Amino acid sequence: MPKRTPAEDRRSRPTESAIPDETIRSTGLSAASVLAAHLRAEQRSEAYLAEAQRLSHTGSFGWKPSTGEIIWSDETFRIFQYDRATAPTVERVLQRVHPEDRARVQETIDRAAQTGKDVDFEHRLLMPDGSVRHVHVVARALSDESGGLEFAGAVMDVTEHQEARAALEGALGEVKKSERQLQLVVDTIPTMVWGARPDGEIDLCNRPLLEYVGETLEDLRRGYSHLLHPEDVTEVMDKWNAVLTTRKPFESEHRVRGADGVYRWMLVRAAPLPDAQGNIVRWYGASTDIEDRKRAEEKVSRQQRELRQILDLVPHHIAVAVPDGTLVYGNHVFLDYYGLTTEDLQDSETAELARRFTHPDDIEPFLAAWQRGSAGTAPWETEVRFRRRDGDYRWLLVRGTPLRDDGGRTVRWYITGTDIDDRKKAEERIRQDERELRHLVDSVPQHIIILDADGRRLYGNRATLDYFGCTVEEFRAPDFLRTVCHLDHFEKLQSDRQQFSRGEPFELETRVRSKDGTYRWFLFHYRPFREEDGRIARWYVTTTDIEDRKRTEELQRENLALREEVERVSMFDEIVGTSPPLRAVLASVSRVAPTDSTVLITGETGTGKELVARAIHKRSSRSSRPFVSVNCAAIPPTLITSELFGHEKGAFTGALTRRLGRFELADGGTIFLDEIGDLPPETQLTLLRVLQEREFERLGSTRPIKVDVRVIAATNRDLKATMASGAFRADLFYRLSVFPIEMPPLRERTTDIPLLVAYFADRYASNAGKTIRHVDKRTLDLVRSYRWPGNVRELQNVIERAVIVCETDTLVVDENWLSMETLATQPPVLPLGDALVTREREMIEAALAETRGKVAGRSGAAARLGLPPSTLESKIRALKISKDQYKRP
Repeated sequence: MPKRTPAEDRRSRPTESAIPDETIRSTGLSAASVLAAHLRAEQRSEAYLAEAQRLSHTGSFGWKPSTGEIIWSDETFRIFQYDRATAPTVERVLQRVHPEDRARVQETIDRAAQTGKDVDFEHRLLMPDGSVRHVHVVARALSDESGGLEFAGAVMDVTEHQEARAALEGALGEVKKSERQLQLVVDTIPTMVWGARPDGEIDLCNRPLLEYVGETLEDLRRGYSHLLHPEDVTEVMDKWNAVLTTRKPFESEHRVRGADGVYRWMLVRAAPLPDAQGNIVRWYGASTDIEDRKRAEEKVSRQQRELRQILDLVPHHIAVAVPDGTLVYGNHVFLDYYGLTTEDLQDSETAELARRFTHPDDIEPFLAAWQRGSAGTAPWETEVRFRRRDGDYRWLLVRGTPLRDDGGRTVRWYITGTDIDDRKKAEERIRQDERELRHLVDSVPQHIIILDADGRRLYGNRATLDYFGCTVEEFRAPDFLRTVCHLDHFEKLQSDRQQFSRGEPFELETRVRSKDGTYRWFLFHYRPFREEDGRIARWYVTTTDIEDRKRTEELQRENLALREEVERVSMFDEIVGTSPPLRAVLASVSRVAPTDSTVLITGETGTGKELVARAIHKRSSRSSRPFVSVNCAAIPPTLITSELFGHEKGAFTGALTRRLGRFELADGGTIFLDEIGDLPPETQLTLLRVLQEREFERLGSTRPIKVDVRVIAATNRDLKATMASGAFRADLFYRLSVFPIEMPPLRERTTDIPLLVAYFADRYASNAGKTIRHVDKRTLDLVRSYRWPGNVRELQNVIERAVIVCETDTLVVDENWLSMETLATQPPVLPLGDALVTREREMIEAALAETRGKVAGRSGAAARLGLPPSTLESKIRALKISKDQYKRP
């Protein structure tokens, strides 16, 4: 129903005067009470109507074409998915209409407005979420009070009905299509399909069956026994009549005559079709041509007979076992060896036969191998002694080979036994000879190794195994050579081993590791052993220890190489070394030197930070200008500001004259601020201004002084940790670390130590008027293994001392000069991240304790720490610190 306008609603409501007197008298109520009852009844009717519309997905509407006014019910708003606050219009209706239906709906609305005829049609809605709904619209033309045209109608959501109808039409089409396809399949499949009545009379045959027998369906209804082979008729018909009575499925293999008069084997199967009460209503059957299979079976059977005859002639034991290992067949040689018959074999358990004929020492190992092999699917073999019928034991090589079906399951085991008694006795004689030979070879103190023709290790005598501290199996391992050969020699040794292909004696020198981890030089002598036909059967290898000779040669070459290397690499501003960490530093120096960027050099004490700073200056465009170095830790905090920026006369007590600061002295050049982490806070602020604005004021002056100075800073401290504690300004840190360079400690530059030793030795020997030609081998090993907590500076001092006390041309360092316990006694250091967090927590908790848990305000913890209150609150939450525990009355 169309929703009424408020005026119509008021006109249709009853008033007190409209209520009949008889109604008032009969109820005994006042006119007002009766009116209220009428209104409540009307409201319930409207509620019932709205609920009915919602349940039936039917909305109502009213439309006046002349004014364009449209009234919708609640359900109509839900169908079109418009909010109740949206006034319905024709345009909004068309907005929801599917684009493909919009022209048709517009035409229908226009025609209804012109002709005043009823409307009944369906169309689609395209909803805001992209879904499509189907609606059925019905409207009746009416006349309003003034005779004008209006429509009252209903709009029904029929989406589910449309989807169900489409699905039903699709299903019916599929059924018809399936029936056609089924009939086509039945007539084209290579299997002969037939059907019969409950009494067995055939009433259905597909085309392949009729074509094969060359008869019609009417011919087969009269009988089909004449198509069966004479030898199969009785058996087949008796079996068919029996299943008609028992109502069980039918299956038979028999011969059927074709239209050409030739009989072929068929596999015939039939199954009953019962109704709901279990009564047979039809039989459906299929006949499959198995002529080829039957012929193949006959061929296999014939081949099996021939194979057994062949197996009886083979001079090996041959047996067949089922998957669980039970023997079911043995050839003539097998049975004759044990004095058994086929019946004896099949009537006996395999374990029983094994215990009867196996050597007592071999029974348990053989049974275990038999059971493992039978339980698996892979071929297996074992060697065992079996007793012959005359009581003599002989060695046999027993092999098991599985026969698998298409699914990979083992269906048979084929067991073969080969007499290897003569071979075993020969091997025993050979082993005895080998034991005697090995005992002789093991008594020789020299390393003796035997290789096969391709160079694979077969044997090493006792001296060899004792040197390497390995077993024979470990010595034979393919990767053994890689584990014992020095890394610098392994690749060359691999390439030199290609001499095996030439078949001539050769020698190799290489370093190999002993069981105590030390490497020694050996000269390996390779000699081939040839068979009578000239083929190489073995390589015999002996070794000679040449460690002392190689060490002497190596010291001479090393001293010469060190001198040459020092001359080559020591020209980079006395920064000596070629290790990857140092090369990375020098590469950074080369990149940053041409610029004017501020550089921050970090690293442990003694790593050469000032040398790097001077190298940057010398390779910059300022190299002709001053390089001023300042050790911030060596100047008292009260004088550091004056030292850096100068002072005016009378600026403080004792300032008798004006003094220029280090920054003024370095104008146009470079200033190197060493130990920058020791600057007091007030000096840090002044330095920050210089870096930002390139100007400063002398102490006691108000006149700014402009300077053009490049700043290079250095420290051995962890400035980030110092920042976290508040001792170093973060803004200054970021100004200084535009280009950070970290100097590696000497313990990370072990390859540079020999170069540094040679460099310092030459320098101090020249100053002392001495000549140092060699460095003691033990000294080189000592300085390489030492941790050098004082880094290059400590090494420099040790070499200077060694040169002073040296009285020969060989440099020697006394190990007592090196404090080997220095690093070992240092307390464990937390990772930097953990240390910073711990320090931060301690500072915050201390500030909270002093302020009794107060964070904000002039006397709060945030002010004491120099942090915004919000930042401190965030840190307190992150560190899970309780402020309440510090609040005291």
